Amino acid sequence: MIKFLDLKALNARYQDEFKSKFESFLNSGSYMLGAEVVGFEKEFSNYCGVKYGIGVSSGLDALQLIFEAYKTLRILQKGDEVIVPANTYIATVLAISNTGLTPVLVEPNSQTFNIDINAILKAITPRTKAILGVHLYGQLYDVDALEAISNEHNLILIEDAAQAHGAEHTDGRKAGNVSDVAAFSFYPTKNLGALGDAGAITTNNLELSQTIQKLRNYGRTSAYKNEFKGFNSRLDELQAAFLRIKLKDLDNENDKKREIAQFYLENITSNQIVLPVGHSKQHVFHQFVIRCEKRNELQEYLSKNGIETMIHYPLAIHKQKAYIELSSMSLPISERLSDTVLSLPINASIKETEMLKIVSVINQFK
Repeated sequence: MIKFLDLKALNARYQDEFKSKFESFLNSGSYMLGAEVVGFEKEFSNYCGVKYGIGVSSGLDALQLIFEAYKTLRILQKGDEVIVPANTYIATVLAISNTGLTPVLVEPNSQTFNIDINAILKAITPRTKAILGVHLYGQLYDVDALEAISNEHNLILIEDAAQAHGAEHTDGRKAGNVSDVAAFSFYPTKNLGALGDAGAITTNNLELSQTIQKLRNYGRTSAYKNEFKGFNSRLDELQAAFLRIKLKDLDNENDKKREIAQFYLENITSNQIVLPVGHSKQHVFHQFVIRCEKRNELQEYLSKNGIETMIHYPLAIHKQKAYIELSSMSLPISERLSDTVLSLPINASIKETEMLKIVSVINQFK
């Protein structure tokens, strides 16, 4: 079976460095918010091209802390509307509702899978205070358009960059630096993945950064002195150490994924398949997502031929039981994508023979 993602194989090349880092970590006696976290925050913020980076415990916490910080600074308040794509992972929307804000789901562009610009414009009301854009599957949303809209309507622009580590806009800015503030996940499956859960926030806003730093650590300003009602959402010192090792190789990993994507794009010729669009540096191919009207049949066919695939995502947010209050919404594009998308294996550990088999099997699908 060709695995969709083999994390053991993917991380094997770092094994010796991981072991060395663990020994240093163990001997340091500094296990919380120590030198490794500080080092990673500096290195990752420099990589993204921003002034400030804050390590946190997960991608969801990263988004939630952003909203909590804006509320703490009285820039957002309970009930404010946040425009968000309907075809994202549920964590994106949970961050809005969990912090007392109101998610406004809008349709994606059916070609890029990213939030549709016209849908944003139609959704803006006097209660709209922010846009939460998602760089879905590793491709930057329409940066110029979202910046123009947010500036024109005086809206906060937030990136969910959980899938887009290293994606680069045409002007050279990377994901994490094309908005007011960005949230990253380092879940093990990401292009930059930890060996557990981890996340980060990047911004050029000093006041926002300082507020988030306090909120992630119980709202404290110093030992036993707390300015805010905060949270326990700190980046683990050991995960930071591992991430520092892998960050040095991120651009190479992204280039390998682009090469695999290009191979698929050039060699998958089945008329049953709709291939993804957008193949410049703006896409880092966290996932390679095709569409097929007979998606379920195709997935079963591939499985029988020893190829593991996944669906990102089988249910749009408004169809999730968790958001039953949104179930009456009509979002046909999001629903159609949920019914037709399929993700193929794409990771740096995949072999050329496996790529050839995947293409060959797909092209024989009727």
